[in-house]
Amino acid sequence: MDVLPLLLLVAGSAAVAGAARRTPVPAPLLLVAVGLAVSYVPGVPDYTLDPEVVLPLLLPPLLYTSASDSSYLDLRAQFRPVALLSVGYVLFATVVVGWAAYVLVPGMPLTAALVLGAVVAPPDAVAATAVARRVGLPSRITTILQGESLLNDATAITAYKVALAAAIGEGATWAGGISEFLIAAVGGVGIGLVLMAPLHWLRTHLREPLLQNTLSLLIPFVAYGVAEQVHASGVLAVVVVALYLGHRAWEVDFATRLQEEAVWKMVAFILESAVFALIGLQLPVVLEGLGAYEGARAALYAVILFLVVVVARFVWVYPATFLPRMLSRRIREREANPTWRGAMVTGWAGMRGVVSLAIAFSIPVTVHGGQPFPQRNLILFLTFTTVIGTLVVQGLSLPPLIHLLKFPGRDRQAETLAEANAQAQASRAAEQHLDDLLSDERNALPPPLADRLRTVLERRRNAVWERLGQVNPITGESVDDTYRRLSREMISSERSVFVKLRDLRYIDDEMLRALLRRLDLEEAAAYREAG
Repeated sequence: MDVLPLLLLVAGSAAVAGAARRTPVPAPLLLVAVGLAVSYVPGVPDYTLDPEVVLPLLLPPLLYTSASDSSYLDLRAQFRPVALLSVGYVLFATVVVGWAAYVLVPGMPLTAALVLGAVVAPPDAVAATAVARRVGLPSRITTILQGESLLNDATAITAYKVALAAAIGEGATWAGGISEFLIAAVGGVGIGLVLMAPLHWLRTHLREPLLQNTLSLLIPFVAYGVAEQVHASGVLAVVVVALYLGHRAWEVDFATRLQEEAVWKMVAFILESAVFALIGLQLPVVLEGLGAYEGARAALYAVILFLVVVVARFVWVYPATFLPRMLSRRIREREANPTWRGAMVTGWAGMRGVVSLAIAFSIPVTVHGGQPFPQRNLILFLTFTTVIGTLVVQGLSLPPLIHLLKFPGRDRQAETLAEANAQAQASRAAEQHLDDLLSDERNALPPPLADRLRTVLERRRNAVWERLGQVNPITGESVDDTYRRLSREMISSERSVFVKLRDLRYIDDEMLRALLRRLDLEEAAAYREAG
């Protein structure tokens, strides 16, 4: 195996993603654009998406990190709109896009057209949620988009399998398709429910942070692999496990949480960067073998299909947003009133991604009997153009659209007040618990040490309130900012002395690492405490 192309992909995509942070263009879009440009540079290796790699090796960790960072409570509160998008819309898009392709492309069988519909049906909301957080969309819309991206792949993959079975001659019926979907969905959720408690028990009972983090890296692959082994949905199994573990992450040792957060941020950054770069790098591959469909006719098919994909999402989103409220009094009483602006953003945030391409590349070359799969190369091309079109057109226009619609910004002061009140309640409980502990003779401490514990509590309680205070007229810093800066400078001074003592051989490197780790934890604690 040649390692150099893989290293070039990872290093190059990471560099582009890092550079994107200094531009107004979201990283996924810049990565796709650079991938397109680089794909025709002489000497660049061929990067063909292998579904045997993308689906079992890249999809589980990306799903896991996204789901574990999500809010189980928020997703549960928005379950109805999320389900309508992740299940209802995907099936609707499969049929609409499939029928449009069947009518548009002469000679394309309906079964092959439905394969194409299932391939391009699931939006990949990674870019959309990145933009949503960046511009400060209301949390409800962000939750719905994120929940859709977590669950829609399971629906699309199942719909693809049913359509593919009919296309290659294995035979498929509506009853069989519904049965397979239910088995995959119920099985995936069931596997997740079975695995989540034992995996959480392991995470809370392993005492070595390195072992705990190794387990954390294995969890998404275990959940996905076990579910797929019994022909259930690996996607749903990963999501269920990740939501449960994320919801109960507070029960895990603090050292594990610190390491886990750093490890998964790095993993997600590398995988997401490489995945979007790979999308752009597929251009030479999908252009091969178009044959009679090359040129203006293929471009016309691509434009029309892109428009069908965009319009179909709006056709589904607006009725799905407002009709249930009109028909159900219970929904009107329990859920917040949606706005046309929210529906507009949800409809426009239908960008496709690497899952669609990976599924398309998994289409077999031949059907039963040895004949070529009908219009396979054209399906690859139309999938690619739809993915690129939605990422570029919708991705670039989404921030201006959000700005134009003038969503109310987040109330930072109200959020800080809520945080301060929560911290005050927690500090009072901790102070009462400390008094109870110190009243026990077994916990006797010298007064200075007991006072230090109380000082830490007071500092933590006051830190949030200080963010609401006045700023320094000279530096523009709040009291809290000044405290953090001085704290970092003090720690930096200590760090320099430790290094100097190591260089003078007064302490050895092992002791230096222990002292530096202690300072690092104190600096991290001060930073997190100050928000």
